[in-house]
Amino acid sequence: MKKFGSTALDRRAFLTGVATAGLTAVASSAFAQQSDLSDILASPRRGNWDDQFDARSTNRGKVASFQPIASPETASFIESAINTYSQIVANGGWPMVSTQAKLKLGVVDPSVSTLRQRLIVAGDLSQSAGTSQSFDTYVDAAVKRFQSRHGLPADGVMGQFTLAAMNVTADVRLNQLQTNLQRVRELASSDQGARYVMVNIPAAQIEAVENGRVVQRHTAIVGKIDRQTPILDSKIHEIILNPYWTAPKSIIQKDIIPLMRKDPTYLTRNKIRLFHEGTLEEVAPETVDWTTDEAVKLMFRQDPGKINAMSSTKINFHNTHAVYMHDTPQQGTFNKLMRFDSSGCVRVQNVRDLNVWLLRDTPGWDRQTMEATIKSGTNTPIAVNNPVPLHFVYVTAWSTGDGVVHLRDDIYERDGQAALSIGTNI
Repeated sequence: MKKFGSTALDRRAFLTGVATAGLTAVASSAFAQQSDLSDILASPRRGNWDDQFDARSTNRGKVASFQPIASPETASFIESAINTYSQIVANGGWPMVSTQAKLKLGVVDPSVSTLRQRLIVAGDLSQSAGTSQSFDTYVDAAVKRFQSRHGLPADGVMGQFTLAAMNVTADVRLNQLQTNLQRVRELASSDQGARYVMVNIPAAQIEAVENGRVVQRHTAIVGKIDRQTPILDSKIHEIILNPYWTAPKSIIQKDIIPLMRKDPTYLTRNKIRLFHEGTLEEVAPETVDWTTDEAVKLMFRQDPGKINAMSSTKINFHNTHAVYMHDTPQQGTFNKLMRFDSSGCVRVQNVRDLNVWLLRDTPGWDRQTMEATIKSGTNTPIAVNNPVPLHFVYVTAWSTGDGVVHLRDDIYERDGQAALSIGTNI
């Protein structure tokens, strides 16, 4: 990278001067070139060069971490974050960002000054970055860091969800940290086991933890607001490759019956067959009165295959809620901002990686064997040797140290503050 100094700029001139006109001519040439450069830098038409330095020099702490949520370290870091946020509140909190402009890299707008102040107070932007009106690479990196900490797509654009999260007041965030400290303390004090899986519902994220370290992290789809994923503790005892999918009665009543009233071919097209409960006697769809809810008494079972609602995998664990974890043929849903879209079960991105980890102690089930079995399309239940502990938890705020505070929407409104239900209020 070239420097704006005479040594780098004049090296060629220096060497040429030595060979021809001597050191005197070189000094004269260097002075002239440096003078020209000074004129360029001082030009009022040069734009916002002062604000365009590489944002990597901001040296903000990393957001990603191998630290599990359910750990004493996390509880300790939350306590530190509470102290920091208490001081922020005592100092008057942070400013609200109000703008009609779409703020992103390259934009110059008065509201960027307020945005900079907001990011500085929370520790996403260095104080040395100043309060310029230019949305430069410093601000871009800081906004992306803020978005990552809040579970938002880190695109650097101040969209409605980023703006809403940014305008939650400091005192509300402080209360959120205090509420979740107790939850994390309880998790950290219990014996999770050497290997366990934790589903954090409001983060829509899964941690596979081994020896106190996150070895896999998976994006998840969890329950809708009106069909919530439950908090539970269990053990994963079975993985079914190429599973049959049996529709829960809630889905039959709320989703399938209304669809059949509109499209009588829906079941056939989706390879869903009807059976009498208990006898497994198949029932033809055309013999059912779809104008009523009588079909709820039947079993709706989808054959294995690529369009199966669970696709390649179903992960079973004993629980009273009839929920499970599974794959999905709709992989694009994992890219959604609001991943609260299931009927209570948990969809797992890259579930085959999790399968391999869960089956590590189960003889005969390496990655190659699993992939071949899935390709065959044969329904294959596998008993997990050494069942793996599983925990569905609800944590909306935690810290991984180095000033990194993770905050999520209180999607099920369990934190007691309406301002935290951001996704449901926009």
